[in-house]
Amino acid sequence: MAQDNLLELSGVTLAFAGNTVLDDVNFAIPSDAIVSLIGPNGAGKTSLFNSITGFYKPQKGRVMFAGQDMLKLKPHQVTQAGIARTFQNVRLFREMTVMENVMSGMHCRTRAGALAAVLRLPSQRREEREIYDYCLDCLKFVGIADEAGREATTLAYGHQRLVEIARALATQPKLLLLDEPAAGLNSGEKAALIELIGRIRGERGVSVLLIEHDTGLVMKISERISVLDHGKMIAEGTAREIQTDPKVIEAYLGQEDAEEVL
Repeated sequence: MAQDNLLELSGVTLAFAGNTVLDDVNFAIPSDAIVSLIGPNGAGKTSLFNSITGFYKPQKGRVMFAGQDMLKLKPHQVTQAGIARTFQNVRLFREMTVMENVMSGMHCRTRAGALAAVLRLPSQRREEREIYDYCLDCLKFVGIADEAGREATTLAYGHQRLVEIARALATQPKLLLLDEPAAGLNSGEKAALIELIGRIRGERGVSVLLIEHDTGLVMKISERISVLDHGKMIAEGTAREIQTDPKVIEAYLGQEDAEEVL
């Protein structure tokens, strides 16, 4: 694993019932970076996310994060190691408040055991207060602290996405994976999302990997872009390099779209 890479995939191959969805994928994310993964529907992007986060176990290859082999870990252990994610479809706990949803993200960082919770020991009460304060800070960071007491699923769709991001930040990650974070957002919300992603890296020191179909957003925010097609990595480079790559134009962007984002 290269010393300056936070995450590195080597020869990752994943198949279901004889259908190869990831084919010898090599992919890396440097430390302190914002990277996008793009490609047509069915290219294998979410399968790549699921392989990184422990939901899928590739038949071949390695997934190394901060020097640790992720393929040996279960999803909650991957989170403990420092990788957090959001999902393509918002997944919030129903009948729980915004704050309760975000606090659930800190479960992987708690120290007080069940006995301390039952007995309401001082150590447990102190940790509970620390968790609350940290999660409130996460909500302030994404801009929805004033909605902490509302039932999360009653929020506007764009704010539900922010709850998911706040919950992911509550796990105290080193790497944040965002699966189509701009889906369903209006132009103003997308502009705010671009700013937020930049602040996550700049102020929190968290590297970001996003899957996104909004190529305009991708080109604005990404320092590096990787393109997946039919389970194979067909191109990697800067926004300018990706926009002018013939393989990418043919497989995904199309000539008109490529010219539009140039």
